[in-house]
Amino acid sequence: MNLFVLMKRTFDTEEKIVIENEGIAEESAEFIINPYDDYAIEEAVQLKDEHGGEVTVVTIGGEDAVKELRTALAMGADKAVLINTEDDLEDGDAYTTAKILAEFFKEKEVDLILAGNVAIDEGTGQVGPRLAEFLGMPSITTITDLEIEGRKAVIERDVEGDVEKIEAELPLLVTAQQGLNEPRYPSLPGIMKAKKKPLEELELDDLDLEEEDVEAKTETVEVFLPPEKEAGRILEGEVNAQVSELVALLQKEAKVV
Repeated sequence: MNLFVLMKRTFDTEEKIVIENEGIAEESAEFIINPYDDYAIEEAVQLKDEHGGEVTVVTIGGEDAVKELRTALAMGADKAVLINTEDDLEDGDAYTTAKILAEFFKEKEVDLILAGNVAIDEGTGQVGPRLAEFLGMPSITTITDLEIEGRKAVIERDVEGDVEKIEAELPLLVTAQQGLNEPRYPSLPGIMKAKKKPLEELELDDLDLEEEDVEAKTETVEVFLPPEKEAGRILEGEVNAQVSELVALLQKEAKVV
């Protein structure tokens, strides 16, 4: 099977994030593989182990993303591709990413493309479905179970607290949801092997693309952290008095009653 995984390098939302000049201060941020992409990588490696084939991880960004690509290789992927836009693009959005990826995949033989359901930094969840549309390929999002039977995929996906079961023919694009699997940690032997695995680097010119071909369709107006929550208030006194005070606060201050 020809398995491809879309990977994004994102900042770690569990670490401190500083906003400077209307953007994330990258020098003070910690970066990781987008957590939902970890599920996609793990699923691709498991499918390769079960059915044979090759797993290629693809990302768009700068040289800094090589670290995350090597981590994906250490998890069991066979090849990595960096589409380096560092010198060609100042800004982009989901359309930009999907358009670049569509050109990359145009001449590729694909059985299955896996991606994270959403990126934790921008949270649009659009890249996978947009790419599938460009490629004329069916897509299924938020999957929590995947079985391949010949050229057929048997899938379960999240739907508002319930489960939907779907069958689809390959080639296919799917996006991974939490619960699909338990991503492995790279082992020491895996890390050592990753250093020798192929990592290809491309630029927009290699894909016959110009900057205007992938110009963003959206504009980021402002980036800001949510306001800090005010300290809570502890009510004292008899229970009846506390209830009366609470109701008054909900009516006059919170204005929710």
